[in-house]
Amino acid sequence: MPREAASLDDLLPRPRRGRRFSGTYRLRDDVDIVCIGGTDAARATARLLGRLVARGVDLTWRVCAGGGGARPGGVTIEHVDSGDGGHGDQWYQLRIRPDGIRIRASGAAGLRYGALTLGQLIATGSRLIRAMEIEDWPDFAARGVMLDISRDKAPTLLTLRRLVDLLAGWKINQLQLYTEHTFAYAEHEPVWRGASPMTGEQIERLDRYCLERGVELVPNQNSFGHMERWLRHQPYADLAEMRGPWRTPWGDVRTASTTLCPVDSRSIRLVAGLYEQLLPRFSSGLFNVGCDETFELGQGRSRQACRRRGVGRVYLEFLRKIHQAVRRHGRRMMFWADIVQQHPTLIAELPRDVVPLVWGYEADHPFDETCGRLTEQGLDFYVCPGTSSWCSIGGRTQNCLTNLRNAAASGRRHGACGYLITDWGDYGHRQYQPVSYAGFLYGAAVAWCGRTNASIDAARELSRHAFHDPSGDAGRLWCEAGTIHESAGVPMTNRTVLFAIMQASLRDAAVIADLTARRLDRMERHIKRLEDQARSARFGGLDGDLVHEELTATLAVLRHACWRARVILDLREGRSVGRSCRRLAKDMEAIIERHRSLWLSRNRRGGLASSLGGYRRNLAEYRR
Repeated sequence: MPREAASLDDLLPRPRRGRRFSGTYRLRDDVDIVCIGGTDAARATARLLGRLVARGVDLTWRVCAGGGGARPGGVTIEHVDSGDGGHGDQWYQLRIRPDGIRIRASGAAGLRYGALTLGQLIATGSRLIRAMEIEDWPDFAARGVMLDISRDKAPTLLTLRRLVDLLAGWKINQLQLYTEHTFAYAEHEPVWRGASPMTGEQIERLDRYCLERGVELVPNQNSFGHMERWLRHQPYADLAEMRGPWRTPWGDVRTASTTLCPVDSRSIRLVAGLYEQLLPRFSSGLFNVGCDETFELGQGRSRQACRRRGVGRVYLEFLRKIHQAVRRHGRRMMFWADIVQQHPTLIAELPRDVVPLVWGYEADHPFDETCGRLTEQGLDFYVCPGTSSWCSIGGRTQNCLTNLRNAAASGRRHGACGYLITDWGDYGHRQYQPVSYAGFLYGAAVAWCGRTNASIDAARELSRHAFHDPSGDAGRLWCEAGTIHESAGVPMTNRTVLFAIMQASLRDAAVIADLTARRLDRMERHIKRLEDQARSARFGGLDGDLVHEELTATLAVLRHACWRARVILDLREGRSVGRSCRRLAKDMEAIIERHRSLWLSRNRRGGLASSLGGYRRNLAEYRR
């Protein structure tokens, strides 16, 4: 049966303004694409559209010289001098009638987005497109994704390119690769040895690939906190704020140093030297220097300075030194805003050209409060929600969608200039890439236009626009995997109870304080139901078989966590667990081998051993 005509409902993100008209446009071969104005941007858009048509319906459309417009049935691409209504260079108009198609925009980005919108309609597989007219522009000029490549997963270039293609199709226009130690800095090999770091040449190749797709690759190097991968080695260990145990904001004691000492002049020399090597590899004018979660600050070598001047001011003084180093390279500094938010009176003293990044990852994060302080000071800033993929195994679907939606709403209210979707890999980055897709897709949609996208069915759109499954099963299964933990009735911050069970000792009964056998039964039944449904689900695209395997592996780990919880319950009640541990050991051996194989399907080998460390600790417990 032929597919019905493509329509506005087939678009992601949903456009801001769309009008339906009677009639349809029929896709056919030998269509003329005519560029009016003859600009490079118009010609590039015409070539892009030609590729989209060839890929979507295997037709050939010809790019023609400019003139008065295309012949009947053709496509006109017009780069106009004005007409965007003050909405900027990402504004576009797309007009589809039975007798032809016209794309108009005042900027290169708008032309590209007009072509991508038409390309989505073509990619439905239907040879008919309903007549319509779209006028569209984004809520946020910058819409980005930040991918963690330091804990512990460093994707291959092929994986990154495919991800760029996916994100660019959803009108994402920035990408950051969160870096602590995974750039191959010359003369710093002990830090990155064995981590499969990105080289300068690889960054340049990826940068070009991104630019060709309208995506800005923004350099990212943490420069103050989260320096543990550096400070564990000499000579960098001498730059640490703490040289012994320190207390976290949550009250536990740790021994690994994570924060540079800001009053040691060698600290700024180190990070400035890194910038010398890193920044020339990128074409972007932005640079994210991190500087979040400087937990030890004031507990060690800077204690006296912090007592005299205050922890916030000592932090700000080092941030200013970093800012000067960034300015020497002609870049604009971005940084995580959590520490200055703890010292709000100092926000007025920030350099006026910095871009604070306001992050928060829970559904109830107070974005209005944190954004309002920056708006009062007239600073440009981004809102930075997350995918909720990390510390979860299968995701936290509802928290993810609510966090992304609320961040977008607050950002619009307070005039944020950007929206950055963050995707972290804490504790071994054991979640698989598709766990993050719902956050990438929904975040891209609400960042483009919250009014028309806030209520979309994320699971349905995920099936269509990520997994190429018209039945809707693939997206639903992945989104449901991110709800299994809810049956436990144990709400947790920044993680799920099933992930916490995998992290905790078998003797740590506190982790299952509110769990019961009945709640575990509910989760296991949910897992079994999804496994049964996954057997018949269709996953299209270049990596459909891999995505299916990643889903079944995810469900297997979630089931293992339930079994592990039962052993913890039995130990708490004084029951014998020898037989159960033997079963868990056999299951964990299979999980480890599967994780190794799936890891290498998308990622470099570096970091794999570290990622497997948690599973190997589980296995060792079962064998005692």
